[in-house]
Amino acid sequence: MSDGTANGAHERTGLLSYTEDDHSRKIIDFTDWDDEDPRNWSRARKLTNVAIIALMAVLSPLASSMFTPGIAQISADLHTTDNVVVGATTGFVVFLGIGPLILAPLSETFGRRKLYLVCFSIFAVLQIPTALSPNVETLIALRSISGFFGSVGIANGGGTISDMFHPTQRAGIFGWYLLGPLLGPTIGPLLGGILVQHLSWRWVFWFLAIICSINTALGYFFLQESYAPTILENRKRKYEETEGGKFRIVDQDDRPFRIKIVSSMQRPLRILFTQPIVLTMAIWQAILFGTTYSLYTNFEAIYGAGYGFSTTQVGLVYLGPGLGFFICVWFIVPKIDTIYNKLSKKNDDEGKPEYRLPLANIGAFLIPISLFWFAWTVQYKVHWTVPTLSTVFFGLGQITILNTAQNYYIDSFQKYAASAIAAGAVFRSIVGGIVPIFAPAIFDSVGYGWGVSVFAFLSLALSPAPLLFYKFGARIRERFEIDL
Repeated sequence: MSDGTANGAHERTGLLSYTEDDHSRKIIDFTDWDDEDPRNWSRARKLTNVAIIALMAVLSPLASSMFTPGIAQISADLHTTDNVVVGATTGFVVFLGIGPLILAPLSETFGRRKLYLVCFSIFAVLQIPTALSPNVETLIALRSISGFFGSVGIANGGGTISDMFHPTQRAGIFGWYLLGPLLGPTIGPLLGGILVQHLSWRWVFWFLAIICSINTALGYFFLQESYAPTILENRKRKYEETEGGKFRIVDQDDRPFRIKIVSSMQRPLRILFTQPIVLTMAIWQAILFGTTYSLYTNFEAIYGAGYGFSTTQVGLVYLGPGLGFFICVWFIVPKIDTIYNKLSKKNDDEGKPEYRLPLANIGAFLIPISLFWFAWTVQYKVHWTVPTLSTVFFGLGQITILNTAQNYYIDSFQKYAASAIAAGAVFRSIVGGIVPIFAPAIFDSVGYGWGVSVFAFLSLALSPAPLLFYKFGARIRERFEIDL
């Protein structure tokens, strides 16, 4: 609700809450029980939005790994090498991280819905020429471009959920949404393995074109705008057309359009490089994503060559971390809100972003342990069930770290949550895309034991972060306060 000004009496008329500013313009804001305020929507209406954007957030990461079981088939068909074909994954994942730098702030300028529909439509269409790629250069180029547009669900999903849910209700919903960026790469190779084995690698992209087009169509009919400034701007235009006079929305940004665009484009990188906590958590997530894609792109070699698995059987191995994701989202993630609410109550009902971090310690413990476990059981050819079991705990640890970090970003930056999440996403995706290129050489040089242990040691070095930021986070935020 508008705070008012010294020279204007505060009024409410229906869906209009306003004061008169110094230029005699009525200020439009949501009223207390405004049906158009996304946080006052019915639960069904909110969950419809969440379902559509969550599917987008599943499909683009799904596309990042779905063709990996067909790498050998692609290299033979396009007359190239396996390492060159891996470049198609690198290009996709890197642009999956670069995309949010542009698409997240654009959604804070033009609204969420428009960005979702335009970008995901382009993403769906790009799967068609990808399926028809005549050479590996075309494949890599199209995959890179589609990664940029496919990132829209990752770029704006957290911001959309923040638009609709109060902090005390957010973590549980956000946990299911966050399955997408992790579950997509996990189930992608399983589905891809079936398509590659029974049809061909090109059918991976035909399948993506079909399912992404369905998702886009659902968005066109059922996805609703959730960004409050955009909704209020539409209301402002409506009042000006029907009632005449001058209006402005609360906290309206009156800067020239060009300056607003430039400022919004700079926002994610400003957050990343001026906020120590965001930078540290982004590095941690980058290590996790680099580890994940390095393992996923080598599962075929580890389980196929090492344990004699078929392509379909290798695909089933990816269900290990997927099981960890579901266990965590079902049993642990809802406790993020529980802990947040309890700590807020002890602090005179005043919440702090740091209250999201306690459960990150679970991931801080499980990630290095599970990686050491996987590394040395694979190195010594222990029965396949033993290293596969370690991936369940790796998946569980990933979700706790990613979910607590993302909720921390949202609570810290509120209106600019999408830009804050984009700041973390760009780093993790670039590292996640580039590291797998060098991973095979590392594994060939020192073996899987020490090769995977490198990732374990890196995650171990960052494991104290949740405890340190819980204790000193508020002080750090105050010292590095930023005007966005």
